[in-house]
Amino acid sequence: MNQPERYTITAALPYTNGSIHIGHLAGVYVPADIYARYLRLTGNDVLFVCGSDEHGVPITIKAKSEGVSPQDIVDKYHAIIKASFEDFGITFDNYSRTSAKIHHKTASEFFTTLNDKGEFVEETTEQLFDEEANQFLADRFVIGTCPKCGNEESYGDQCENCGTSHNATDLINPKSAITGNVPTLKQTKHWFLPLDKHEDFLKEWILKGHKKDWKPNVYGQVKSWIDDGLRPRAVTRDLDWGIPVPAEGGEGKVLYVWFDAPIGYISSTKEWAAREGKDWEPYWKDENTKLVHFIGKDNIVFHCIIFPAMLKAEGSYILPENVPANEFLNLEGNKLSTSKNWAVWLTEYLQDFPNQQDVLRYVLTANAPETKDNDFTWKDFQARNNNELVAIFGNFINRVVVLTNKYYNGVVPAPNELSPIDNETLATVKAYPDVIASSIERYRFREAGQELMNLARLGNKYLADEEPWKVIKVDEERTKTIMYVALQIASALATLSEPFLPFTSNKLKGILNLSSSDSTAENGIENTWNEVSTKDVLLPANHQIGKAELLFSKIEDDTIQKQLDKLVASKKANEKANATVEPQKDSITFEDFTKLDIRVGTILEAEKMPKTKKLLKLKVDTGIDVRTIVSGIAESFTAEEVVGKRVTVLVNLAPRALRGVESQGMILMTETPDGKLVFVNPDDSKVSNGLQIS
Repeated sequence: MNQPERYTITAALPYTNGSIHIGHLAGVYVPADIYARYLRLTGNDVLFVCGSDEHGVPITIKAKSEGVSPQDIVDKYHAIIKASFEDFGITFDNYSRTSAKIHHKTASEFFTTLNDKGEFVEETTEQLFDEEANQFLADRFVIGTCPKCGNEESYGDQCENCGTSHNATDLINPKSAITGNVPTLKQTKHWFLPLDKHEDFLKEWILKGHKKDWKPNVYGQVKSWIDDGLRPRAVTRDLDWGIPVPAEGGEGKVLYVWFDAPIGYISSTKEWAAREGKDWEPYWKDENTKLVHFIGKDNIVFHCIIFPAMLKAEGSYILPENVPANEFLNLEGNKLSTSKNWAVWLTEYLQDFPNQQDVLRYVLTANAPETKDNDFTWKDFQARNNNELVAIFGNFINRVVVLTNKYYNGVVPAPNELSPIDNETLATVKAYPDVIASSIERYRFREAGQELMNLARLGNKYLADEEPWKVIKVDEERTKTIMYVALQIASALATLSEPFLPFTSNKLKGILNLSSSDSTAENGIENTWNEVSTKDVLLPANHQIGKAELLFSKIEDDTIQKQLDKLVASKKANEKANATVEPQKDSITFEDFTKLDIRVGTILEAEKMPKTKKLLKLKVDTGIDVRTIVSGIAESFTAEEVVGKRVTVLVNLAPRALRGVESQGMILMTETPDGKLVFVNPDDSKVSNGLQIS
């Protein structure tokens, strides 16, 4: 596509059964916002839409568990999510919701159009049914073993372990999430979108048309799906929460959430257009519009195969030019999990780190899972803030502003003749808008963010090399030129940082007395993205700047430790909640029990058995003798640790040879949920060796 007349940018609709966490931000919303802000700065017509995804089974499950209505759940989380996005600086032009009337109308009309054109196939099929609950089991009401990877906790529509999308009837050993019962099969009628009918189109459009410009992780997943052979996909469900199926025989059924949710982008656009007095159609139906979907990798199939097939079948819509999906972000080495509270929630972050939105934006961009899963750690968060934002970006700006106020009372000095290093530095600054833009337009936001930091590094190096604090003692005129050049770099940073660090950009523009999106400078100086490349002067001589303010502050160890302690508490709570107790063994008689001779003993000596991982050779005082016992505890204890340990010993166990050593008994142990062995031992010091346990 040549230069588009306009851009329509969509960000995946967040599901309203919980808050936003860093995985959502890194995967979708931060890169989408960087892209939208950049395009606006470069003078493009941009529409950036999103909204809350408020239908589907998880909503009804949460409502039942809390004893409230589904509408109560979506109202609660829609408000939380919307406020969080606003506080974090995500610049949606419209944030809607799929429970809105305009969305119900839009989705119903879309379904009706396709149905009237004969684009659906009506089929009566056997679906899973819970006899006790007396209802059909839609996707998330079924849990079973994934037929692809063997994950035993796969949902009926998608496996969260391998990302494979499937039907509930594909699961191995399915169970009802409502009652835990094994469901039966029962006949029901549904409408199907015949994806196989669109296979040739998808091969031509994606596999040939986007082989070079779509990200390898996206292209690869789509190719795998198409190569596997596409099959009809049901677009309706047996549920009472959602958009009623607008067709004869649709009573008691709703549109499948993955049919209605992407249409939410269109209804959000309509809502925006009605409010702003604009025509919505060019943003979705004009070939000169570039449509880009920002999503996570678990949504690739829906945005690259199902939604395009829907748009193509409808006939009047454009198709996405790109779908730059990210992979998953892990947290401290473990997969993010909302159910296990293993997450950094945006609402909590904004409370714990007030006015530090840009720190999280920067770290998530620098660590973005663009082509493979990546890991967020609090130590890395601290290091990137202290060593990059504070020590590089913040340090450069602070030195420039402090010195300008110290030497010239905050007035930009007039430069004298520029030296070769001055000219070279200013030429390099002019190149940065194109360098950063190239990375952004190829959806390489990590690379783009680091190029921005390289501009700050350039400023620091220039000051370190030119040393104005020394030069002023011998050459005041040269110092003016040095400070003038440094202020041009600071001005470039104020503009180019806006997509990545919007709060910092506005603060810096305030310090430099430049126009910003939040305030208007008295002199009206404003530099656009492109002007950083074309203007010779970004901050003119005799311009008055303000006093120095710290853009970033150092994050101390105790602040990070509090966050780590939160995660430890979550892990312990999960272990407690998920602790399983082995079922009781077969009953024995009292006479069977009296055959066991269990005594208190003390370990006198211990050594590791050669050429083994698990075995320790122990000398144990049982009170009746000192004997050798071989115990498989070496992975939980060292030999030195166990010497002197009070233990419980089964002394009348028949001797057994282990690795050539006769073991004369057994030490009683138990095991923690994480697999660590623990001695079952008497605590009372008055209990002497040899006493029987009965």
